[in-house]
Formats: sequence, C-alpha cells, structure tokens
Amino acid sequence: MQIILLEKVVNLGNLGDIVKVKDGYARNFLIPSGQARRATEANKAEFEAKRAELEKVAAEKLATAQAAGEKLAGQNVKLTQKSGVDGRLFGSVTNHDIAEELGRMGFEVVKSQVRMPNGPIKMVGDNTVNVALHTDVVVDVLVSVYGEHA
Repeated sequence: MQIILLEKVVNLGNLGDIVKVKDGYARNFLIPSGQARRATEANKAEFEAKRAELEKVAAEKLATAQAAGEKLAGQNVKLTQKSGVDGRLFGSVTNHDIAEELGRMGFEVVKSQVRMPNGPIKMVGDNTVNVALHTDVVVDVLVSVYGEHA
C-alpha cells in the first residue's frame, strides 16, 4: 500500500515521503495513529496544501523534545527492589517501572519511549537505558537499582 507520511517514522522515512508498506502495517498502525495517510490523488493535493503547517508542527515537537531531552540527560533514576543476598532481584525492573519513576520526577515519559538494550534489569547495580523522546532525540539515563533484602 502506498502511503504519505505525516511525520518522521523510524526506519521508514521523513514527513512528506511517499512509501510502500505492507497493508496491515498501514491499516492497523500508521493510519490510526495519525502518522500516515493513503497516497490517493486527493490526499496528495491536501497534503501539499497543508505541508507548511505540518512542517511547523513537526519542528515544534522536535524543539519541545530537545528541551525535555536536555533536562533529562544525565538524570539518575533510583529504584529499590527486593533482592537476594547475591544481588539478583526477585522479579525485574522493566521499562514500565522506569517510566513510572521518571513521571514521579516530573518528566512526561511513556513506557514505550524507554528502550532497554539488554532487556529487563535483573541485578542490583547501575545500568544505562535510552529514552527516545522523539525519533531524533534519544537520551541516556542512568538507572540505579538498590537491593532490599527480604
């Protein structure tokens, strides 16, 4: 299916690009989330009419994400979990836990924005995770996990 991207999409293209994607990806994700439209002649004409407005909105989103990224960069998230004597956690620290703690610290972060390259944290100690506030703004955050002996 041919679609017009209404914003930058990772591994796909930038605003205004006309790309071919699988039908299900377009129908079930890109179009309902407002990131794309079908590439019909009417939609192409409508997009060109609104292009400047969409680019302005995209620039504002990027500026907001960059400002939030500067505040978030270098932050240390401290979490306490029950652990055994050897430092292994009973359970794990997931992106949900980190996003929740960042929310308490005053940052608006959704769990899908927290990227954990090594999977959930299962040991006491310091770990670095990525927070993707925008497709172009990815910030490293230090997560310190402390053990609470059961």
